[in-house]
Amino acid sequence: MNIKPNQQPLFTSARMGKLELRNRIIMAPLTRMRAGSIDHVPTALQAEYYAQRASAGLIVAEATAISPDGFGYADTPGLWSADQMRGWRLVTDAVHAAGGGKMLHAAVDAARTSNPALVVLGVTVLTSLDENEMGKVGFGGTVREEVLRLAALALDNGCKGIVTSARETAAVRAELGHNFAIVTPGVRPAGASHADQARVATPAEAIAAGASHIVVGRPITEAADPAAEAKAILQQISS
Repeated sequence: MNIKPNQQPLFTSARMGKLELRNRIIMAPLTRMRAGSIDHVPTALQAEYYAQRASAGLIVAEATAISPDGFGYADTPGLWSADQMRGWRLVTDAVHAAGGGKMLHAAVDAARTSNPALVVLGVTVLTSLDENEMGKVGFGGTVREEVLRLAALALDNGCKGIVTSARETAAVRAELGHNFAIVTPGVRPAGASHADQARVATPAEAIAAGASHIVVGRPITEAADPAAEAKAILQQISS
């Protein structure tokens, strides 16, 4: 009997709780044991592993310890330190980039169904990544090239805006126009610590580059007087 692939139950859609699955392929949560052996930070090998499977179906992440006392096997990832969270960001960024238009389109459709007022943004390249870190997760081009590619992909699939650093914002506006939102994280007032952010700009620089919204977190939340710091940032933007 000759059954076409698209007639196989394996490739038909299914519902799992609140999840609408486009097929019945699920990657089991088996550990790859590719994290750092001492710090248990997810590595570029894990990012590559998950990205290679991003378009197949539902991915269930591997067993991840939430405490140094919770490990059963060596070289498995953790999720309690800042370094580990940054490692997982590399993994999720690689998966979202590899998931392509189908993943973005599904998110837009889900938002439209649940609340038409929701605005879906496409994340391009995290502001904590530079070109060296990008290479580790398998990106071959420059940061600017990847941002432009992912921004175009997001807009083509119905996203109403993107997330990117101020360093690429002007290029995005020049290439793709002004009829969408650009949310810019990694914003630091002049003289503030960059912390874990690799591609930063001041609030005024971000707005001048074309950002419609900026994200200023720790410089305000960790300030002695958060309200005064927020007012100072607004003054920098308006001056």
